[in-house]
Amino acid sequence: MTANDVQEPATAYSNDEDGSTDETPLLVSQENGQDEDEVNPGELTFDEDVAGGLGRHLGIVSCTMLIVGRIIGVGIFSMPGLILGSVGSVGASLAIWVVGFILSFCGLFVYLELGTTFPRSGAEKVYLEAMYPRPKYLTTVIFAAHAILLGFTASGCIIFASNILIALGIQPQLWVVRGIALGVIIFVTLVHGLTPRFGVHLMNALSFFKLFLVSFIVVTGFVVMGGGTRVKDPMANFRDLFAGSSPNSNDYATAMFKVLNAYAGWGNVNNVLNEVRDPIRTLKISGPLGLGICATLFLLANIAYFAAASKEEILDSGITVASLFFQKVFGEHAQRALTVFVALSALGNVLTITFAAARVNQELAKEGVPLPFGNKFWASNWPTGKSPMPALIIHLIPSVLVIVFPPPKVVYPFILNVEGYPAQIIHFFIIVGLFYLRYTKPHIRRPFKVGWPFAVFYFIAACFLMVAPFLPPANGVGDTPPLPYWLYCVVGIAVLFSGVLYWAGWRIILPRVFGYELIPRKETLSDGTVVTLFSQRRVEKK
Repeated sequence: MTANDVQEPATAYSNDEDGSTDETPLLVSQENGQDEDEVNPGELTFDEDVAGGLGRHLGIVSCTMLIVGRIIGVGIFSMPGLILGSVGSVGASLAIWVVGFILSFCGLFVYLELGTTFPRSGAEKVYLEAMYPRPKYLTTVIFAAHAILLGFTASGCIIFASNILIALGIQPQLWVVRGIALGVIIFVTLVHGLTPRFGVHLMNALSFFKLFLVSFIVVTGFVVMGGGTRVKDPMANFRDLFAGSSPNSNDYATAMFKVLNAYAGWGNVNNVLNEVRDPIRTLKISGPLGLGICATLFLLANIAYFAAASKEEILDSGITVASLFFQKVFGEHAQRALTVFVALSALGNVLTITFAAARVNQELAKEGVPLPFGNKFWASNWPTGKSPMPALIIHLIPSVLVIVFPPPKVVYPFILNVEGYPAQIIHFFIIVGLFYLRYTKPHIRRPFKVGWPFAVFYFIAACFLMVAPFLPPANGVGDTPPLPYWLYCVVGIAVLFSGVLYWAGWRIILPRVFGYELIPRKETLSDGTVVTLFSQRRVEKK
């Protein structure tokens, strides 16, 4: 079957809070009488998992904007210079954006199949649990280590702070940037935690604004190429597109991580499906629509940047390439005014990332992954009963640490790489798991099936992106000097391995040392959320 082939699911119906009905797929075929527990990911049933919170309040527009708001924000305004620095030429840079777009669509199709098969919040957490149920909780805890330790939202806060200072004509100082960035992440946490509906409205408004802003850059780029601005030779970068291209695969892998980070967000709705109305239909519409819009605008925006500024100027622009574009086309005064818009776009990105990340953290707490002060608190919707403030705090803590301690100029590209590498490892196991589920459990109802060519291409790309970063780069140092080029890979693997150690201590070592076994139980909190808790039962030694 192709990526567009649709297989209608058996459905169960439940009422939304507004009285409408919602279709959710049965995870098994009623014809062959399979037990739902056979394919039920995690400890909670479907009904238990979706209980609590605001209910199903996100429609197609909000979900599309959740994708747009996540994708547009930091990457397209900051990464083109970094990517150009990695691959060495304008043509190779544009090609990387195209390949990243294709790869992202393949990933989207994979996540459409999994998201419509298991329409729950948590995305990768849910899929890994369904694919690798043994040893129990191992994949859950490994993913928890990745989601919590690397789930920070520091880069968007730093971009916001840098652009605001540029707009005000103030030279960015280290602690001034850090102070503003801290204010941003704290503000976003409070908005989503205390006023959840306003947070969604603010996300949507900023996402529409981002579409306007990138569209404005694209249109302006066409004007520049037509000779209608102060730019003297807009076609200079396009005469010898591939001059200076790097011959090194490490450089392309590093650049691809940045491009995929810029496109990251096509699976954002999968993270919050518990709050989506008619999740299967909404996911199948909002995913391709949101990614398609962003990918088209991103490629055209890159062309606009290369038309307005020289290759050398873009390389020197660092994380403010959009600001350079405004300065080259409109002058210094317009640069400051329009840079405010870039900062607002970064703010919208932080809002959407934080919104989705908190839902993932809440799902991990609901599943029983042991956290300090007990899972009941971290899984709850305290204090409003409608939004997971404790899970937002889990997201806030590593974000604050990354903002405060490392130097921004070094940490920004390193963050992009260290986030991207373990994510590719997870994606590798997810695509392998998809093949495994197709083979071992063909009876599962799949409202959407990704075509084999898309899945195989995604698998090949995942393999390449895991291996290539370990090959020495052409310049010998990579793009994060003085840090070694391979360090981000090692750090990413170490984060995942820390999950293995945590799981071993929780499930094996401590129970054996102290002579107890873990007994799961479920408890419904006052806000309706169902959480898995573990009791310790003494084991008598024989």
